[in-house]
Amino acid sequence: MAPTTSPPVEAGTAADEPAPVGTHVPGALVLLTRLGRQVYRDATEDLLGMGLKQFVVLNQLREDVGTPQQRLAEHLCLGANILVLLLNGVESAGWAERRRDPADRRRHLVHRTPAGTAALARAEQAMDSVEDLVLGHLSPDERATLRALLARALGD
Repeated sequence: MAPTTSPPVEAGTAADEPAPVGTHVPGALVLLTRLGRQVYRDATEDLLGMGLKQFVVLNQLREDVGTPQQRLAEHLCLGANILVLLLNGVESAGWAERRRDPADRRRHLVHRTPAGTAALARAEQAMDSVEDLVLGHLSPDERATLRALLARALGD
């Protein structure tokens, strides 16, 4: 089947003129960026008991199974040096610890501590209120759909 093409548009017609400013429907990435900024604005350290970045790091860790530091950096889309700075703060707060991997002494595994689990539980409750604030216009079903679509887009 031959590809179809649109008929040529004459100069000066509406199709060849840019849309007036403020009438363009923003793309999904623009909307996600705005949404992320709202979360970053509302998820304050006072509310969570930790910084949002620390919350994201702790949320990826488990107590019982260490997470390789390199995999954590990849999953969070962070450079190794940025992750080290975040882990330094999380570790100094007593919420996580880095241990050498017994199978490969060159590698560090990051474990959430019991204190980190307790801090994360408190922060998750606070984060629920941020989610209610930011996504308050969505029904529970719409939130579930959004969550599923975002996880799918991330490949999770």
